[in-house]
Amino acid sequence: MRALVLEKPAPIETDPLLLCDLPLPQISEEEVLIRIRACGVCRTDLHIVEEEIPHHLLPLIPGHQIVGVVEEVGEKVKDLSPGELVGVPWLNRVCGRCRFCQDGRENLCESALFTGYDVLGGYAEYVATHQEAVYKLPEGYKDEELAPLLCGGVIGYRAYRMSGVKKGDTLGIFGFGSSAHLVAQIAKIEGVEIFVFTRSPEHQLLARDLGASFAGRAEDHPPHLLTSAIIFAPAGNLVKNALLYLERGGAVIMAGIYSTPLPEIPYSLLYWERSIKSVANSTRQDVRELLDFAQKHHLEAKTEIFPLTEANRVLQLLKESKIKASAVLKPET
Repeated sequence: MRALVLEKPAPIETDPLLLCDLPLPQISEEEVLIRIRACGVCRTDLHIVEEEIPHHLLPLIPGHQIVGVVEEVGEKVKDLSPGELVGVPWLNRVCGRCRFCQDGRENLCESALFTGYDVLGGYAEYVATHQEAVYKLPEGYKDEELAPLLCGGVIGYRAYRMSGVKKGDTLGIFGFGSSAHLVAQIAKIEGVEIFVFTRSPEHQLLARDLGASFAGRAEDHPPHLLTSAIIFAPAGNLVKNALLYLERGGAVIMAGIYSTPLPEIPYSLLYWERSIKSVANSTRQDVRELLDFAQKHHLEAKTEIFPLTEANRVLQLLKESKIKASAVLKPET
């Protein structure tokens, strides 16, 4: 098979992902072999390639928004059969034994393994992965529309639920990439008003198209205060803006795996029981709930499709904020 391999982290401008011919993966008795039809590109992939988060496995095939068809199943695999369309998200496996797993917070598992980080991922034509990481996908979507649901959708869904907003509330969204444009749709379906803050005029237009009643830059004061806010952009300075626009008792949810440093924050902005909280990964239940939501309510995943071989260029475009919504890599048939 062909795959994009990271042998050593480096700036994406140096094209560190190498196109390689590799043997087809061999599966164990609890694993599934998947022929990949699409893999979403996530900003986390960029953080891994450039080592803004420490590397765990080298050489590495990145990619954790995998859509494909089951080719082969191990002897102990249950409820999965060759020919089924399936997905593999960021959370690959948890230990099930640590205090976090036992307490229903497996997203904080001390021994968790993550797709495209601890185990080989989806920038390839095939992937072998444990059955626990494989999910059957909703019907009525194209392959490229399903891929962003598996991280952008899932992490966004978890952040949205953590924000605590309900019908009639106002949610502020800072940054408007893959996760944000899916969260905006979930909020609209549930009757939550959406204010979007993004420096990109194209993203502002997309936000309005998806139902935002306000779209501007982070420095632009909204028409009224926010019930809660989610920060998707990896920019710590946005926390101050979000708190400035937040109602009493509101929450600022930081949805990224990486952020630049937070600025000094006057206590007056945090007072009145405002809070700042990060999102760490997701649980398997988050994945199931998001995919169920996507089956009941068709979510419009805005995508730009690229050949698998162009992964370096796509990550460069992502770094330069030149991807309009969700970039998806597809192996050439």
